[in-house]
Amino acid sequence: MSTQTTANSAEVAISAQVSILAKQQSVRTQVFWLLAAIVLAVGLPFVSNDYWVSIGTRAAIYWVLISGLNLVVGFAGQLAIGYVALLTIGAYTTSVLTAGKVFDPISVWLALPIASVMGAIFGVIVGLPALRLRTFYFAMTTLGFATIVTQIALAWQSVTGGGIGIPGPEMPAPFDDNLGFYYLCLGLAAVCTWLTANIARSRFGSGLIAVRDAEVAAEACGISKSHLLIPVFILAGALAAFSGGLFAGLQTYVTPDAFTFELSLLFFISILIGGRGSIYGPMIGTIILVILPEIAAPLAAWSTFLYAFLLLVIVLAMPGGIAVLLDFNNRRPLAKHRTVAPETQMLAALNPHNRSSNNSLTLQDIVLTFGSVRAIDGVTLEVKPGKIHGLIGPNGSGKTTTLNVISGYYSPNQGTMTFGQTALPTGLPHLRASRGIARTFQTPRIVGEISVLENVMIGGATKGKANFLEALLAMPKEKAERKALKDRALALLAVVGLGSLAHVRTDRLQHSELRFIEIARALMIAPDFLMLDEPAAGLSSDEINKLGALIQAISACGTGVLLVEHHVDLIFAICDDVTVLNLGKILAAGTPDEIRAHKEVVNAYLGG
Repeated sequence: MSTQTTANSAEVAISAQVSILAKQQSVRTQVFWLLAAIVLAVGLPFVSNDYWVSIGTRAAIYWVLISGLNLVVGFAGQLAIGYVALLTIGAYTTSVLTAGKVFDPISVWLALPIASVMGAIFGVIVGLPALRLRTFYFAMTTLGFATIVTQIALAWQSVTGGGIGIPGPEMPAPFDDNLGFYYLCLGLAAVCTWLTANIARSRFGSGLIAVRDAEVAAEACGISKSHLLIPVFILAGALAAFSGGLFAGLQTYVTPDAFTFELSLLFFISILIGGRGSIYGPMIGTIILVILPEIAAPLAAWSTFLYAFLLLVIVLAMPGGIAVLLDFNNRRPLAKHRTVAPETQMLAALNPHNRSSNNSLTLQDIVLTFGSVRAIDGVTLEVKPGKIHGLIGPNGSGKTTTLNVISGYYSPNQGTMTFGQTALPTGLPHLRASRGIARTFQTPRIVGEISVLENVMIGGATKGKANFLEALLAMPKEKAERKALKDRALALLAVVGLGSLAHVRTDRLQHSELRFIEIARALMIAPDFLMLDEPAAGLSSDEINKLGALIQAISACGTGVLLVEHHVDLIFAICDDVTVLNLGKILAAGTPDEIRAHKEVVNAYLGG
């Protein structure tokens, strides 16, 4: 081994140790600040007056709502600006039920859960457009819903009191005074923090972030956007309405004027300045935005301007929000001369396959048109288990389009696809992973704001069987699954040579490392069939050689590989069969030696 190689290995080993120590220190620091916040919150009544206790109560109530909204906005990336509507629904539902406006008066302890159910129902109703609408349009939908709710509250005078309002619920002892109500709201805020943190740490939280930043890759990993978002909308809606019931108790009298656009803006901006994909950042943002108007009382009329200005400062000075300040793990420099060193000998134990199985992927006369253009014109090919099948051709020949048809992103106009003895349905890309089909992409589809380990764990979405409720309550089944996914992801990172970078934020890595991360993510399901779309693009010659050895090791485990690549030397070195496309049609098919000698292929693609 050369001196330079030894030095690089030592540097990588030191980098791995530093990464682990930094991760441990980051966790300890966050725990310290969390405990400090709890001590300060519990001790607030002993060092201040009733006024500040009321402000603390308000912050806790708002956080009950924002903790759920954070999953929708911060994790899933949905611009839900009008969540004040669900606060309004919760406040009026609780007040109407306890006042006996429709039925006989009931206890506030029964009214609050009923309000939560109403919030969950309307949370789904408000959220459903997000499954089809994007960003701005969904934001307008939520704002429109907030306006409708306010107008109903004004018009339904016999129940809501109209513009005059309705008395809020009276809390029973010992929660009927400022101190008791403060500790009640503080305890509920702590429970909501625990619940939403459980979701954030689970495969559901990782799935939300994947849908937000890499939706196409999320589908390839088996994540269904609708199946993932609906339970989140239910939870966020229930917490928002429950918060509304507490808000009504704090207000003592509920009027439509209490539910302003500025309040909705506060909820939304708290998450943005707190930082996406964080629990504690938005919590701190909520506290800041609640306290800010009290400290700057003369500027209270300018609260909307203050919120907008603070948001602008955060975006310009610290785009990641407050969460960046809490991320101590990613402030240390990485090793400069890193090398990818795959350990392929571990792969056979991680990806056991039945090598005698006949799960060939077969395409028969596939045709795909875009208007009058035939992107794929009668393509027929078969990828056998344990074999590497190369797919080459000039740019625009239909290579990636073929992968997209197999993946379900495009539905062919003609032809059939079978995997083993089963027909592969067109469309439905999120169902491919559960059938043992995985892929990588021409441009790496990686979530930059989470760690390398978390990116790879996303690939195991179909392996998780614990449901949303089990994840919400951090039940043993979910914990065991999370540990198993983590252990497998760490092992696969070692296989592709990136184990030392497991806890590093992915957006700090080199392009070549992202290529290997995608492969590790695809291997999480132990696929029977793997599609690789130009994995050697941007790699050095040494990295290409290591990539070739890794692909051969994957194939040796019994996985069929379809490799799209422009580096023909790699194709001819490792492939068992090669198909050449040109203008959507098959120009030639055969062994690497036959393709290398094919006159039309040489003229159209290889040159010479």
